[in-house]
Amino acid sequence: MPRCSPSSTAVAARWDSRWKAKPCAGRTSPNPSSARRAWRVFRPLAVPSRGSAELAVWLLELEPGLVGEEHSVSREEVFVLQSGVLELTLGGEVYRLTSGDAMIVPPDTPFRLDNPGAEPARATVCTSAGMVGTVGGATIVPPWTR
Repeated sequence: MPRCSPSSTAVAARWDSRWKAKPCAGRTSPNPSSARRAWRVFRPLAVPSRGSAELAVWLLELEPGLVGEEHSVSREEVFVLQSGVLELTLGGEVYRLTSGDAMIVPPDTPFRLDNPGAEPARATVCTSAGMVGTVGGATIVPPWTR
């Protein structure tokens, strides 16, 4: 079960520039025929390539209306929302994060991150060095965690 701050929700990062994002149409499932390239920014802060021995910390920015793709990560991941709003679907439930909220996502648990807001969502994300992600059956090593 995810642990979160009292008014919190969950957040997940997009793993790879190959992923497609879909425009958000309210709270309904996205239409695959409407797939388009969406912007997201990963800005490594404290990662192994910059001297961190055990952690990977980065800033994540997701465009308004972005609907993510379900994926999982091999290590616990912590999200702290700085601005905007994010929704995370985890275990069949949708959690809503607003500015200042935090969420811990357990390892090997499928989740999806969306930005239903009208402004970019910005979060600080932290996980353990060496984390790998799984999306659509493929295993990937996010470059911002190395």
